[in-house]
Parts: sequence; structure tokens; C-alpha cells
Amino acid sequence: MSKLRITRLGHGGILYRSPGDKWLWVDRWSRAPTYVAPAEPWQVDVIAPTHGHFDHVGNDAIDVVELAERDGTVVCSHEMSIYLASLGVEAVGMNKGGRFEAAGIGLTMLHADHTGGVTITGDGPEATREMGCWGWLLEFEDGTRVYHTGDTDLFGDMALVKDRWAPSITVLPIGGHYTMGPADAARAVALIGAKVIIPVHYATFPALVGTPAELQAGTNAQVVALEPGETWEA
Repeated sequence: MSKLRITRLGHGGILYRSPGDKWLWVDRWSRAPTYVAPAEPWQVDVIAPTHGHFDHVGNDAIDVVELAERDGTVVCSHEMSIYLASLGVEAVGMNKGGRFEAAGIGLTMLHADHTGGVTITGDGPEATREMGCWGWLLEFEDGTRVYHTGDTDLFGDMALVKDRWAPSITVLPIGGHYTMGPADAARAVALIGAKVIIPVHYATFPALVGTPAELQAGTNAQVVALEPGETWEA
């Protein structure tokens, strides 16, 4: 069995390649100015967005739709699953506190403090439909647990994630403006207790000014700052 490999796709997107070589895609935004696709051939086993904003799934959730065409299992909120059904995509809808296993990977849906509207283009003016936001507690075949927070602000119940699952790795946003910045991300790490932090959602736009160096200054945990397309092996 291989080790877990974590690739930053750009912006907030992460590709997890599990020890059993199952590919889990979280928040791929292929239209991002920083997006780097993995080298072909690549596979899709599980697609698990954290919310519907265009910078995580594209307008009209197009990135989820395109990935689903490769026969991956989509896991998301109930509301997003209903919307995806209207686009011809069958998805597993769930809610916070629920757990689902796909391709041998456990996904528990957790709270995130954010919004989650999908941008719908249609034939008229663009509109936004709220579909919720969430994080994921990911449990891989070798027992590795990753807390992928999704876009979120700091909130105190992150401490419950440590008590309940004690993840060794957390992936969290640091850019600020739309999410927590480095100082609050460091506080989040103290609550979560993870030893390895992979920051995302920074440097894509001028408003996202938080940096990995600022995060590292606030924590003793290991900050793994991946460039788009770069992979870290657990």
C-alpha cells in the first residue's frame, strides 16, 4: 500500500491520492488562473466539493459535472445533490454529522462558517442559489485522518474535531477577506491539534493577502506550502 499523496490543484483545490490509489477531488476549479492539472492519465473515484462558489466548482458547478462524467462518486450537501440531479448528475446528498464511505474512503461532513451559493448562468442574468457549506473529515485506508475545513472562519467547535477524530493533517484557508487569515488559521490549528498544515485559498486574487509564512509564525505545526501542481506525501 502506498502513502497518501496530496496535490494542490491551485486556489482551494486539492487532489488526494489514497494509499489504495483512489483519487479524491475536492474543490477543483479548473478555470482558476493558478490551476495545474495532474499529468495524464488521471482518474476520478470520488468528487467531494465543500460548497458551491464558482471558485471551488465553477459556474453552474461545471467542474463537478465534468469530473462526474468520468464516473466518480459525487458526495455533497442534500441541496447540491438536488441541483446536480437537474444537470443529469447523480450525487450522494448528505448533511453535517453524517458519514458516507466511497471507494474505501470515509467522508464525514462537518460544520464550516461560510456561505455556499452556486452561480447559475442559465439564459438570463446570473443568479446565486444557496446550497450550504461544509468541511470534510477524511479517513483513508491506512487510518490517516485529514480535516479538510473548506472555506471557513475560525470557530470554537473545531476543538471537537480534535476530541472526536484527532486528525494528523489539516487543509485550511489562509487568504483572508473571504475566509480566515493566517492569524486565525493558526488559532484553528491549535484547536484542531494537527501536526501538518496545508494552506490553500491564498494568492489567487489581490484580496487574498495571507501567506504561509505568516501562518508558520503563529504555529509550531509543520506548514507545507504547496505550489499549484506540487504534491506532498504523508
